[in-house]
Amino acid sequence: METLLLWLFYISTLYAFIPGLITRLFGFRVFRRGVGMNDFALTFDDGPDPVYTAQLLDLLKKYEAKATFFVVGSNAEKHPQLIKRMHEEGHLIGIHNYVHKTNWLMGPAAVKKQIQRTNKIIYDIIGSNTHYYRPPWGIVNLFDFARRNETQIVLWSSMFGDWRQRLGADRLTERMLKKLKGGEVFLLHDCGNTLGANAQAPKEMLAALERVLQEAGKRGLGTIRIDDMIQRSEEAKREARGQKPLAAASKEAAKRPATLSFGKRVVVALWLLWEKVFHLVFQLRTTNKDEPIFHFRIRPYRGEPVVMNGDIELVNGDRVLELHFDNKRLFEIGARSRTSVQVAIQMIRGVEKTLPELAKYVQSNPELTDVKALYGVSMINRGPEQFGFTVTDLPDSFFAKSTRLYLKFLMSVIHPSGGDRLKQRSSHELIPKLIVMPIDLLLDKYSEDGSHRRFSDKESREAAPEEENEQSEETALSATQPC
Repeated sequence: METLLLWLFYISTLYAFIPGLITRLFGFRVFRRGVGMNDFALTFDDGPDPVYTAQLLDLLKKYEAKATFFVVGSNAEKHPQLIKRMHEEGHLIGIHNYVHKTNWLMGPAAVKKQIQRTNKIIYDIIGSNTHYYRPPWGIVNLFDFARRNETQIVLWSSMFGDWRQRLGADRLTERMLKKLKGGEVFLLHDCGNTLGANAQAPKEMLAALERVLQEAGKRGLGTIRIDDMIQRSEEAKREARGQKPLAAASKEAAKRPATLSFGKRVVVALWLLWEKVFHLVFQLRTTNKDEPIFHFRIRPYRGEPVVMNGDIELVNGDRVLELHFDNKRLFEIGARSRTSVQVAIQMIRGVEKTLPELAKYVQSNPELTDVKALYGVSMINRGPEQFGFTVTDLPDSFFAKSTRLYLKFLMSVIHPSGGDRLKQRSSHELIPKLIVMPIDLLLDKYSEDGSHRRFSDKESREAAPEEENEQSEETALSATQPC
């Protein structure tokens, strides 16, 4: 039961909660607002509707307004003439899944199928694919980030509750006018047949929208498609970057450890708060509360047999001391280090210091006499063997795939140069590995009367991963998985 709860905690947090939280709060890897603009974007979800979408297109044509329609594939399939009209009148068409179902309740393959099926419907009607995607209710999962090269996720900056008919055109107009300014992305609905919506609600939306378009004209504000808004926003950002200090100053600044933006600092704080909850729920312990490297707990091993050093076999049901890296400590190491070699050496020193503490802890706790091995999952591919660990591949499973994706996600958010680093790394270098060490070897090598000795600086560099030791950075930012 405990193992099941652990897996449910991992899956729900990695797959849904953290991606959804970060996209909503900080717009990570999604587009939701333009910058430096005199236009705003009208986006419409859930259609096309045979009655209201046609009326909406008439209204947009009357005011020479452009919009983006995130269509439900099953609706588009029923009303291809409306999709064709959207395209011919210069509007952008995006995807809103084939059926209006949240991505939290679908696996990666099901979501991919929803997107591909809807895209094919659109292609068959207008002769071109679409790159723009809005998940129903704006809810993303971890694997949505993996489709970054396939789709651009688009959320919104202003939502008005227009799916409720009782809101009425007057109140809806008031709400929309308060948000009427350049760069805003309005979320509206041209169909009221989805769960929680009222069938006649788009009638009130159309009345309010006409008033807003009239006021926008008076203020000199235009409407813009999402693809054009994204392009103009990128141009504005590039222009802003051109206003940085002189090249010499920039080069000097690049030699110093990079700092995180305010948004990323908040993300880090949320991430570390989640780790505290994780430690509390699963009652993790540590041998050093001041500067921990590892946290651990005792549990039965669940998995295929593994042959460790000394030809000792770890089998299903054996008790293990499960290790978890302290992510706060590892983040601090990565953030203050100028090079990846420094990251690697500090990590090696930290592990070297902690293993004797673990050996002493095992020796001083008689209830651990039947613990057979240290166990964890790590992004290190070579370093652990220097300490006596056996490193082996994990089975090709959801756990391994989600851990790898989560690592990329954390690197992009947390590491000061994470995005650039990911572009330089090949996918095979971000594979989680199972690491195990017999407890007897731990005691023999690291107890006070054992043969433990300190690594020299040269040995520390050799123990660090190769290829300029860059992989230590991935390790320093690994997810809160075992080890």
